[in-house]
Amino acid sequence: MDLSWMAWTWPTAGFFIFILLALMTMMVWERLSPGGNPRNGILGLNTTRGDRLFITLLGSAFIHLAWLGIFSTPLWGGLAISILYGVAVFRWV
Repeated sequence: MDLSWMAWTWPTAGFFIFILLALMTMMVWERLSPGGNPRNGILGLNTTRGDRLFITLLGSAFIHLAWLGIFSTPLWGGLAISILYGVAVFRWV
Protein backbone atom coordinates (compact mmCIF):
# COMPACT_ATOMS: atom_id res chain seq x y z
CA MET A 1 0.00 0.00 0.00
CA ASP A 2 1.49 3.32 -1.06
CA LEU A 3 0.97 6.06 1.51
CA SER A 4 2.88 8.75 -0.39
CA TRP A 5 -0.23 10.76 -1.22
CA MET A 6 -0.66 13.55 1.33
CA ALA A 7 2.86 12.83 2.67
CA TRP A 8 1.69 9.97 4.89
CA THR A 9 4.30 7.71 6.39
CA TRP A 10 3.94 4.40 8.18
CA PRO A 11 4.70 5.96 11.60
CA THR A 12 1.95 8.53 10.99
CA ALA A 13 -0.49 5.84 9.95
CA GLY A 14 0.53 3.77 12.99
CA PHE A 15 -0.15 6.74 15.25
CA PHE A 16 -3.70 7.12 13.96
CA ILE A 17 -4.25 3.36 14.14
CA PHE A 18 -3.10 3.50 17.78
CA ILE A 19 -5.60 6.30 18.53
CA LEU A 20 -8.38 4.25 16.93
CA LEU A 21 -7.38 1.16 18.93
CA ALA A 22 -7.23 3.19 22.15
CA LEU A 23 -10.75 4.52 21.58
CA MET A 24 -12.06 1.05 20.74
CA THR A 25 -10.38 -0.40 23.84
CA MET A 26 -11.98 2.32 25.98
CA MET A 27 -15.36 1.49 24.45
CA VAL A 28 -15.01 -2.22 25.24
CA TRP A 29 -13.70 -1.45 28.74
CA GLU A 30 -16.71 0.77 29.42
CA ARG A 31 -19.09 -1.94 28.16
CA LEU A 32 -17.53 -4.63 30.34
CA SER A 33 -17.04 -2.49 33.43
CA PRO A 34 -19.16 0.67 33.44
CA GLY A 35 -17.31 3.42 35.25
CA GLY A 36 -19.52 6.44 34.78
CA ASN A 37 -18.77 7.88 38.21
CA PRO A 38 -16.07 10.55 38.02
CA ARG A 39 -13.01 10.07 40.21
CA ASN A 40 -11.37 12.89 42.15
CA GLY A 41 -7.63 12.54 41.62
CA ILE A 42 -4.41 14.15 42.77
CA LEU A 43 -5.06 17.35 40.80
CA GLY A 44 -8.45 17.84 42.42
CA LEU A 45 -10.23 17.29 39.12
CA ASN A 46 -13.23 15.00 38.69
CA THR A 47 -12.26 12.83 35.73
CA THR A 48 -13.74 9.85 33.91
CA ARG A 49 -11.77 7.28 31.91
CA GLY A 50 -12.32 9.27 28.72
CA ASP A 51 -11.02 12.44 30.38
CA ARG A 52 -7.91 10.60 31.53
CA LEU A 53 -7.35 9.23 28.01
CA PHE A 54 -7.60 12.76 26.60
CA ILE A 55 -5.21 14.13 29.25
CA THR A 56 -2.77 11.29 28.45
CA LEU A 57 -2.88 11.89 24.69
CA LEU A 58 -2.47 15.65 25.06
CA GLY A 59 0.37 15.32 27.57
CA SER A 60 2.10 12.74 25.40
CA ALA A 61 1.99 15.11 22.44
CA PHE A 62 3.72 17.80 24.51
CA ILE A 63 6.27 15.28 25.83
CA HIS A 64 7.14 14.27 22.25
CA LEU A 65 7.40 17.90 21.12
CA ALA A 66 9.71 18.70 24.04
CA TRP A 67 11.80 15.61 23.26
CA LEU A 68 12.12 16.70 19.62
CA GLY A 69 13.09 20.21 20.67
CA ILE A 70 15.72 19.09 23.16
CA PHE A 71 17.13 15.81 21.81
CA SER A 72 15.83 15.52 18.22
CA THR A 73 15.26 12.01 16.89
CA PRO A 74 14.87 9.10 17.66
CA LEU A 75 11.78 9.40 19.84
CA TRP A 76 12.16 6.21 21.90
CA GLY A 77 12.94 8.18 25.04
CA GLY A 78 9.88 10.36 24.56
CA LEU A 79 7.77 7.26 24.00
CA ALA A 80 9.03 5.69 27.24
CA ILE A 81 8.28 8.86 29.20
CA SER A 82 4.84 9.08 27.58
CA ILE A 83 4.00 5.50 28.57
CA LEU A 84 5.03 6.17 32.16
CA TYR A 85 3.03 9.40 32.10
CA GLY A 86 -0.05 7.56 30.79
CA VAL A 87 0.18 4.92 33.51
CA ALA A 88 0.49 7.68 36.13
CA VAL A 89 -2.50 9.58 34.75
CA PHE A 90 -4.75 6.51 34.76
CA ARG A 91 -3.53 5.56 38.24
CA TRP A 92 -3.54 8.87 40.12
CA VAL A 93 -5.39 11.58 38.18
